[in-house]
Amino acid sequence: MAFLDQFQIDTIKGKIIDDLSNLGKTYKSKKGDYQQISVDHSRVEDYTKQGWEEYAKPLKTKTLLRKVKDHSKKFEDDVWCQFYELGFRKMNYDENLILPFSKNIEDTKQIDLIAINEETIFIIECKSSESFKKAPSYKDEFDLLSLRLDGFKKSLRQIYGNHYKIKFIFATRNLRFDPESIDLSRLKTTNSFFYDNNTYSYVNSLIKNYKSASLYQFLGLVFKNELINLDKIEIPAVKGLMGNKKYYMFSIEPHLLLKMGFILHRTKANVTEFPTYQRLLVPSRLKGITKFIDDGGYFPNSIIVNFNSSKHKVQFESSSKLGDSNSCFGTLKIPNSYGITYIIDGQHRVYGYAGSKFAKNNTIPVVAFDGLETIEQLEIFMDINQNQKAVSPSLRLDLEEDLYWESERADSRIKALRSSIIKQLSNSESSPLFNKISVGEDKAILTFKPFTAAIANSHLLPSAQGNKYNEGSLIGSLYDTNNHDHNQEMIKAKKKIVEFIIHSYDYVEQEYPNIYNREKYFILSNRGTFAFISLIGDLNKFETQKGNLSKQLNSSDRFLIIKPYLKALLDGLSKLTKEEEDNQLTLLGAGADTKWLRYFQSIVNSVYPDYNPSELIDWKERQNEEYQTDGRKYVKEIERFMKKTILTNLKILFGDNWELEIETIQSACILRANAENKKNYKDGLSKRVEWTEMFNINDYNKIIEDYWSKRPEINDSDYITFEKTFSIDIGVGKNKKEVLKWISYFNSYRNQLAHEGSKEKGINKKEVDFLEKIHNHFYK
Repeated sequence: MAFLDQFQIDTIKGKIIDDLSNLGKTYKSKKGDYQQISVDHSRVEDYTKQGWEEYAKPLKTKTLLRKVKDHSKKFEDDVWCQFYELGFRKMNYDENLILPFSKNIEDTKQIDLIAINEETIFIIECKSSESFKKAPSYKDEFDLLSLRLDGFKKSLRQIYGNHYKIKFIFATRNLRFDPESIDLSRLKTTNSFFYDNNTYSYVNSLIKNYKSASLYQFLGLVFKNELINLDKIEIPAVKGLMGNKKYYMFSIEPHLLLKMGFILHRTKANVTEFPTYQRLLVPSRLKGITKFIDDGGYFPNSIIVNFNSSKHKVQFESSSKLGDSNSCFGTLKIPNSYGITYIIDGQHRVYGYAGSKFAKNNTIPVVAFDGLETIEQLEIFMDINQNQKAVSPSLRLDLEEDLYWESERADSRIKALRSSIIKQLSNSESSPLFNKISVGEDKAILTFKPFTAAIANSHLLPSAQGNKYNEGSLIGSLYDTNNHDHNQEMIKAKKKIVEFIIHSYDYVEQEYPNIYNREKYFILSNRGTFAFISLIGDLNKFETQKGNLSKQLNSSDRFLIIKPYLKALLDGLSKLTKEEEDNQLTLLGAGADTKWLRYFQSIVNSVYPDYNPSELIDWKERQNEEYQTDGRKYVKEIERFMKKTILTNLKILFGDNWELEIETIQSACILRANAENKKNYKDGLSKRVEWTEMFNINDYNKIIEDYWSKRPEINDSDYITFEKTFSIDIGVGKNKKEVLKWISYFNSYRNQLAHEGSKEKGINKKEVDFLEKIHNHFYK
């Protein structure tokens, strides 16, 4: 006896549309932020009282109204649109779809979304919250889920056929579930799929990057290791060993590999698969590959994959051994299962076939390992891609935790620990930085790299070379280098550092929301990340040196010790004038993050003068205009002396031929003069420079070295050699190279002072004293 009667079948089918024109219009409507309806003119007032508004010119008998969707309606529509973008073309057009789950006429349930393609049917239940919060209990819903799903499947298979794979998706937005929650356990027992914020974002990125090929990765995600059908794929293959790892070589049609294939993208949606390692595709590159294939192009190199399933194993039936080789030929039997084949290298080539006319009649070469651990896959991936641009710097930093956690080298383990700390700051729901850091392929407002640089600069972890820790980096470090149980100590240090950083950010968020909630401002920005974390680390080091902090102190008490300093910083930032604020926010260049750190330190120092680290002293001196003025005066007079002395000596040594003697230098100076004159001409200036005005310090240095002790052929008792004039002992040695070392330092300081009025670099008091010493040597 049929499960549904004909009336029920017609009612359900009437709620599901497959007309492409109607689907397109529905998609356009659901994609927007407003609900739209048309009502009789007489009913407009009733609707406006409920928040509706007119948005277009009235029709003959109807008025067009709209209202901003509430969060639940918006979420349902967003998920509907996502499935449409994945390529589903049979879907319910509104939320009034009722599905029976037994023959009892009362046993029905409203369904938020049904999406159907040629092989799969998805039943989606949507739950959302306007703001991020702990999820309520869904005990009643999940207790009955198994019974309902059984009935739903019978209903849908009666309407559409028995060959469909049917999957229930529980989709949520802004609901926080404990990973060990009883609700998720109940959901898992029904073989359903949990679809949270991370999944939604990940599928959006798949659609953006994979276009029409996104469906394959999506099906692999949702049906991981589930059989497509019972028919195994049988192909001829060669079996061999490489590095004690079993592998197979074969050729396969791309459309089969697309269904079986899965990419271990480095995203939170794939967190159960960690360690993952892949980057998302580049859409423009994918489109170009598809065109290349359709135009007759091909790739002779192999796709590298790994068969990875505990449920469905590949089988190899040997038919012959290849001569003297350890390899053998035979038939490889691959279960026809979603997500059984992890693509380690070649995802662009594989997914390039998704939109190609040759997806079913080309074959592509494959090298397939069997049962590699994901860390082994990661190592292969990194070996292949380490010299390519495909692996972004951010992804490399993220992967360091998996690559180096168990390394025998201390410096590598510290890298792994640093990476792990950053991911914990982003992934922990108790962290103010939750989901605010770009990790792997997940994008957010803050990038990974500034956190890496900040923690490395913060003194919270020691630095090392090989297995030797740098002595100066141990003060303030929360990592105990004397604990030789490395894994234990890494976990302990991670906990202490993460908690300390969370306390600090939480303080800003709670007490100074006007600072914290401004993106690209002093805290939630990449430059601010470096400055803020470096500062709290330096304050921790400062208080450790004073004896007020130790490794053993808990994070709450540690934070309380540095809290007054942070208050001084945040109060200072709150009182900035518009000019001061703009001066900092408009700083550009690679050194801007360090300048912000020094600025933060100077604000704290103005309230707590005893906090005056050597780096801050140096920075202040480089801002001191008196030092810069003195330095420029010394540079100008030293350079004038060098030029006058060198040219005078050359003319005494070589007479009218002195220019020929330095012909190479002269040629370079002429080129510089011509370039300068050309620039002046283009700028409308009449000023012209002679080549003798274009010497640089390196030119002077070469002339001095070349004619170091040379004297005129006619004895001149008044002539003073370059050696006697320019030899200056600066305490590094007595030989020629060492007594000329001052020129290198002079040139460096000269460059730091090159732009008068600029505080980009400047020189400190020690460097001014050095220039004064050189100046006094020449102007006795």
